[in-house]
Amino acid sequence: MFLMEIGPSEILSRLPSNPMNSSEPVSKRARVTGYVLTTLPSLLLIFSGILKLIQPAGMMAQAAPMGLSAHQLTCIGVVEIACALIYVIPATSVLGAVLCAAYLGGAVCISVHAGVPYFGPILVGILIWGGLYLRDPRIRALIPFRS
Repeated sequence: MFLMEIGPSEILSRLPSNPMNSSEPVSKRARVTGYVLTTLPSLLLIFSGILKLIQPAGMMAQAAPMGLSAHQLTCIGVVEIACALIYVIPATSVLGAVLCAAYLGGAVCISVHAGVPYFGPILVGILIWGGLYLRDPRIRALIPFRS
């Protein structure tokens, strides 16, 4: 039978199982750990964004080697807070994790360009996806570490 002769629903019904409809429950321990791992990077991003908005003394001295102006720091702070808030809302947490990963990728790029340590944004990204993996069965189905 040719693929052109059958519809998408029939193709999906022929698959062994749809991993995105996984009803495997998340244990309470994994969910609590996931929420802790979600809270830490979220607070860090929100706090960092607020600092970029209020720009305390010495902030521009740190931003100057990276080539960032005060206006650019303000814009980056708004984006950082928005990404963190989207990530914290359970209904939009996957979108928030993708946005945070994109933001942190930019942070790594700027850090590499300026020659400053870049391990921090990578660690925050790992915590973001680790927390989401532990608390969201859809991500567990998408990235199955065990069969």
